[in-house]
Amino acid sequence: MEELDVEPTTTDIPAGEGNHLGFAWGPGDILVYDTIYKASGATGTCSPFIHEVRKDEDIYSPILRKLFNESHHIFVGLQTTREDLPNKNKKTQFVSISKNYRSVIRACMEELQQVAVLTQDTELATQYGNQVSILLAIELIWNLCEVLFIDAAPGGSLLLHLLDWVRLHKADVDEKAQEVLQSESPSEHHSYWDVVLSYVLQGRMDEARQMLVKWSTLKPAARSMYKQMDKLLSKMPVYNPGGNQTLTEFDVKWRHWHDEVDHCLQDNSFASDPNLELICKILMGDEDALLEQKDLLSTWYHFLVTRLLFSHPTVKPTELHYYAQSCLAMFDSPSAPEPLDSILLAAFEFDIHQVIKDCSIALNNWWFVAHLTDLLDHCNLLQSHNLHFGSNLREFLLLEYASGLFTHHSLWQLAVDYFDYCPEFGRVYLEQQIEHVPLDTERKALKVLRICEQRQMSEQVRSICKIMAKRALRNNRLGSALSWSIRAKDAAFATLISERFLQDYCARGTFSDLDLIDNLGPAMLLSDRLTFLGKYREFHKLYGEKHFQDAAKLLLSLMTAKIAPRSFWMTLLMDALPLLEQKEVIFSADQTHELIFCLEELTSSLKTTGLDTPMQDEDMEVTKVELLRLALARNLAMAIVKEGTVEV
Repeated sequence: MEELDVEPTTTDIPAGEGNHLGFAWGPGDILVYDTIYKASGATGTCSPFIHEVRKDEDIYSPILRKLFNESHHIFVGLQTTREDLPNKNKKTQFVSISKNYRSVIRACMEELQQVAVLTQDTELATQYGNQVSILLAIELIWNLCEVLFIDAAPGGSLLLHLLDWVRLHKADVDEKAQEVLQSESPSEHHSYWDVVLSYVLQGRMDEARQMLVKWSTLKPAARSMYKQMDKLLSKMPVYNPGGNQTLTEFDVKWRHWHDEVDHCLQDNSFASDPNLELICKILMGDEDALLEQKDLLSTWYHFLVTRLLFSHPTVKPTELHYYAQSCLAMFDSPSAPEPLDSILLAAFEFDIHQVIKDCSIALNNWWFVAHLTDLLDHCNLLQSHNLHFGSNLREFLLLEYASGLFTHHSLWQLAVDYFDYCPEFGRVYLEQQIEHVPLDTERKALKVLRICEQRQMSEQVRSICKIMAKRALRNNRLGSALSWSIRAKDAAFATLISERFLQDYCARGTFSDLDLIDNLGPAMLLSDRLTFLGKYREFHKLYGEKHFQDAAKLLLSLMTAKIAPRSFWMTLLMDALPLLEQKEVIFSADQTHELIFCLEELTSSLKTTGLDTPMQDEDMEVTKVELLRLALARNLAMAIVKEGTVEV
């Protein structure tokens, strides 16, 4: 058995001391309950509560549901990207999609921050704060993966992207700068030099120069030093990927500038001002000077990017892992790195699979790894990695994520699309999961049914229709029950419901749900009883419209073709009575003989088997038979006379 990478999280369940726990697995959750049984074999008291243990709590957060909904649209759009696009165009498209994902993460994060500030519930505020921290880490990792794997910037451009990455995730300097500039004397503010240094550490030289102007106006004597520092900051070369300058030319120019900074430091040009001298040391890439600014850098990866900016601006992707490892070791204590540090380090080492693995362990749901892996797979970065149990990594993570969504009362609809884009096991998972969707309302059942019908999932279609048909029948909604049984193509159940319709007719003398019965169409061929129901209703329509000849012919065919149930023959014969008593002859002599034969067959079977349930009153049945015989004899005489008369 494969060893676990980490110990499973322990979940405390309140229970009696020493009691065994019972549990029931659901599609995504577990129900756990205390039992009376103890490990010693004895029995005792137990807690009356049932506890629900959820695998993924985030799907129940209203704000995070927006993340799932919005990212679903991006995911579906990604699956429909054209394969025939040139690689350059594809790369641009994938970077754009990655930024869309990140914008959704940031929007949710900002909304969570606002709600956390406004809420009065301390526990809820803490929960929101934890979710914000997780989303911050997710965006940080995603952004780095976008830079290193998706955009795959070469040397020179790589550092520019990393600087943007750090600036985006270390934005507190702008808030602090605003506070300083709004004070009465900015250069004397206690955070003034922190802001200047922060700008320099992030490579934002223009902002640093603007801040230094405030200082120079109050220090006329140091103006020459300021001008010299301003000159160094303004002359610092910045690589322009779209320009005519080659990377080699930029490197030469940067080295000249670096030598100039070193010369100023050796000449003690800024010795009289410790702050300017510190800036000069930072520009030189002095590691000790940088490490003194731990509070401003705050993280080892900020330290990494700043160190590269001032010592190796043309760093290549293949060299990153060496600098990342050394910066982590220099910046942090030698204790074991945090999960986030390990993930970022794996990214700098270009170990995509380790990034995904560590994120799967560290994060509390599958959303991040599923969508990132899907995007990386579209970039053809994961093709070589298949799992030993049949599916590839992309599909495995998407299946896990979608399975979690299926436990939610509304998000299950999003999961359907994720299963659709898992070619190997997606359909199997969908068939299993969709059977667990609670069919609370007919509207929801129709929605589930439409999904199944679109995917030719005939077994699930039948199952849903049967469930709804039985539920409607229990509620005595015969029309709805018949409609569902027809959709299920369930002949046995359609027969049962047709019987109920006929019983209802016998009891009340009218049909319910006439619209449905009138428009059965070819569906009436599903079963003989349903065919009879449809045709019998058609007979009533013909009779009501005074098409007596057609009505008589149809009535007779229902009996002679043996479609009508034997228990219903007496009702049919009584329906023929008004036609037999018409002034005009409706039934011919042959048809009348057929009716007489049916009546005799019915009465003889009743004598041998006893009365059926509908014929409980023997006197009434005898009266009916006598009336029918009299009407049939009279009609036969009239028909013979009419048929034997020669018209002149």
